[in-house]
Amino acid sequence: MSKPQRSVVLGFLGTQLDGGQGAGRWEKWRPTIAITQAPDLEVDRLELFVTRRYRALGERVRDDIKQTSPATTVNLIDLPLNDPWDFGEVYGALYDWARDYPFNPENETYLAHITTGTHVAQICLFLLVEARLLPGVLLQTSPPRRQTATDPGSWSIIDLDLSRYDAIAARFQQERTDAVSFLKSGIETRNKQFNTLIEEIERVAVRSSAAILLVGPTGAGKSMLARRMYELKKNKHRVTGAFVEVNCATLRGDSAASALFGHKRGAFTGAASDRAGLLKTADAGVLFLDEIGELGLDEQAMLLTAIEEKRFWPVGADYAVQSQFQLIAGTHRDLRLDVAAGRFREDLFSRINLWTYNLPGLSSRAEDIEPNIDHLLGVVAREQGDAVRFNIEARERYVAFATSSEALWRGNFRDLSASVTRLATLADGGRISVTLVEAEIQRLRWMWNREPDHDPLENTVDSSVLEQMDQFDRVQLRFVIDVCRRSASLSDAGRTLFDRSREQRSSRNDADRLRKYLAKWDLEWGTVRNNP
Repeated sequence: MSKPQRSVVLGFLGTQLDGGQGAGRWEKWRPTIAITQAPDLEVDRLELFVTRRYRALGERVRDDIKQTSPATTVNLIDLPLNDPWDFGEVYGALYDWARDYPFNPENETYLAHITTGTHVAQICLFLLVEARLLPGVLLQTSPPRRQTATDPGSWSIIDLDLSRYDAIAARFQQERTDAVSFLKSGIETRNKQFNTLIEEIERVAVRSSAAILLVGPTGAGKSMLARRMYELKKNKHRVTGAFVEVNCATLRGDSAASALFGHKRGAFTGAASDRAGLLKTADAGVLFLDEIGELGLDEQAMLLTAIEEKRFWPVGADYAVQSQFQLIAGTHRDLRLDVAAGRFREDLFSRINLWTYNLPGLSSRAEDIEPNIDHLLGVVAREQGDAVRFNIEARERYVAFATSSEALWRGNFRDLSASVTRLATLADGGRISVTLVEAEIQRLRWMWNREPDHDPLENTVDSSVLEQMDQFDRVQLRFVIDVCRRSASLSDAGRTLFDRSREQRSSRNDADRLRKYLAKWDLEWGTVRNNP
């Protein structure tokens, strides 16, 4: 038979509530004394925090407890506090004490009494228990309705282990589920890899203020996701400022620094007035720099300083401006290659590479095309005021084409959105027919038919290797090269090329499979990706 655990109460001396002298003190409710009087709470040891000023009161309480509960050991713990209302001082003193205290949770149960002490002391005890630095639960006591010498009042336990509260745990889980759905615009996506990616982004968006880098082809949804992340941060009170978005590809020459960092009046020809700049406009908010790889090296250096120090110098200014912005960057380029080529600063890449997420293109998420079609139909219906639906045969035909290898979706979700909008606009009576679908498929085929005037293999594959290739191999390699040039990374290209066979393999290293295929023809990813 196991030995019952000993109960240990930790708490502050109540300098007012526990006070009192003479026989009259037994007629009032004293919470520290009452703990040891409760008939259904056995206290084996009481660790009582006192300050030097109230040492005498602590000793009196200890002597009184000897009368109410002789079996209870009372230890007076001297805390060196100058100001019991100073949060840093109180928390530091309790932290140091808890760090050195010989807790023995296997044999002892710890209860942190939060009825006595200043509000700051009570909060500090709460935080220590919540962080498990004090391995116990909270003890709350209350006075009786009518104070008598024999009624110790009531007590209750507050356990901060949320896993014990099914309703609260379910509420937190539902909140996270709603947040993930919000980031996906409410679309019930089916791609497991994408769903896992968004679930992590939700946690990072809520918990971190560090820079985030979104990598993916044009039209993969980087801008929409960045805005949704901002809205989520704002709803969680992580930011209070605005969402500021700019495509860095539109910033050229001297105007780039002015647009980003602002300028002073007269800084250059045409600077007729002061300009705050986008970084200042995003103060306390989120700055989304899409296509960050297009920034010049000078602007990159200024941006690095702004990220690290939260201050920067407007053009022509002789003083720094502060801005507490959070950065989300987007790019379709492999910035690692740009760093190696000297086109992108390595120190800036290191700074924005803490949280990097590769958003796959639409062709890599074939299973998500159908739910996105339904979402886009809903968007069109809200804009036009009328519901639009496919006929059964039309839907089957369109989905079959949209998810096939023939559908290139070069513009990703932009192409899909434009396609569904055309179908919905031309649908008579709100019904999309097979005839409309066939016409749309022909339009998409024409739009994607961009055969080059020259053979891409001639500029990529060594002539000696090319002479030995069969026509079958040439056709296959042309397609692989086209996919590589439309993909943001080797892994993204691999996922597109092996989107079916990868499910039957125990090891799903698509990048390695693609690398070995290219090596068969003496090719490397960098050569294929960057050659015109």
